[in-house]
Amino acid sequence: MPTPPEDMPIRPAKRSPNLALLIAVTMTGTVALHIFIPALPAAARDLDVSPAAIQLTITLYLVGLALGQLVYGPISDRYGRRPVLLASLAVYLLGFVLAVPATTLGWLVTARVLQSLGACGALVLGRAMVRDVSTDEDAARKLAVLIACLTLTPTLAPGIGGLIEAWFGWRAIFVLLAAVVGILTVLVALTLPETRRGTAPPGVGSILHGYRRLMRSAKFRRYMVAGSCSGTSLYAFLAAAPFLYVDVLGRSAQEVGLYCVVVSFGMAIGAGLVRFLVGRMEIRRGARLGNAVSLAAAALLLLADRSGALTVATLTCTMLLYALGTGIGGPNMVAGAMAVDPDAAGSASGLYGFSQMAFGALATLAVGLWHDGSALPLAVVLLTASATAGLTLQRV
Repeated sequence: MPTPPEDMPIRPAKRSPNLALLIAVTMTGTVALHIFIPALPAAARDLDVSPAAIQLTITLYLVGLALGQLVYGPISDRYGRRPVLLASLAVYLLGFVLAVPATTLGWLVTARVLQSLGACGALVLGRAMVRDVSTDEDAARKLAVLIACLTLTPTLAPGIGGLIEAWFGWRAIFVLLAAVVGILTVLVALTLPETRRGTAPPGVGSILHGYRRLMRSAKFRRYMVAGSCSGTSLYAFLAAAPFLYVDVLGRSAQEVGLYCVVVSFGMAIGAGLVRFLVGRMEIRRGARLGNAVSLAAAALLLLADRSGALTVATLTCTMLLYALGTGIGGPNMVAGAMAVDPDAAGSASGLYGFSQMAFGALATLAVGLWHDGSALPLAVVLLTASATAGLTLQRV
């Protein structure tokens, strides 16, 4: 069969993909990261390795999750979303199957890397498929729902993982995830329509060309930088929360998860407001509004810390407000970035996702290395991130 020409028109799906299914598939990518964290000590004991060594199962998962997004996007622009998504889910499922009988650290790390390489396909393609079948405004609405659901996984998944490990052992986590991903793969194969027909097999040159084309767009660069600063700076709070609530504010370790859940609901509420604001406010104004709320919250946190007014209430409320702003701004920023070149929505989703993961890692590292017995490191990271996003958005 001859290869379709490069300028072949994109044929949209006859029906839109089921948003609930796309959300479920996308959420699995981050669930597998966070659900295994409570099981790390048990896995280390079972495999007879040090706590530092077992951390490789998290660190390399993050590396695979970031780098893999750079590949899936352009491949799906060429081959189509559906076959690439099915392939990524197959890799994901294989990673779980291999992890269950793991008897050495190297075996488990290899399985986790496979999991991450499969998971990042779901993260990239969920956003891309939403954009394929939506107008700019409708994409912002749908992405708001998707992002709101994604924010719940870092706070809910560890609790679920802890319960599974306590009742059935750490290997049962991978059995459960294999079952879930297996079911989702069947549903995708049977019900999910193609949203973008491929144009030609990709090569390294065409992938790099697609990224160069995106990066030459000042609008894309600004939305990507703003979205990365705004969207993943909350990782810094998740990293600092145990230290701040337990060591600084004297609360129990059991309460930390509750406060993180409360903060995550701020992002969910913000994303819910996006569905109301879209159509009443253009995308760039929505992005600026959300960022302004986050900037104000970061400033309030810094003020509370420096004035000696840092309490459980002030920390939680300021972070709730920060998350609310992120929930409003995030969907508008990603929708704006992916609207720059609709023909390269997959590449845009991959590059955007990679940038977010990279900045999230930097923000977490900064808070982790800077300890001074206060909330100053967290406040400075959040203030810097939101100020950078605000300055960038002013030029969109």
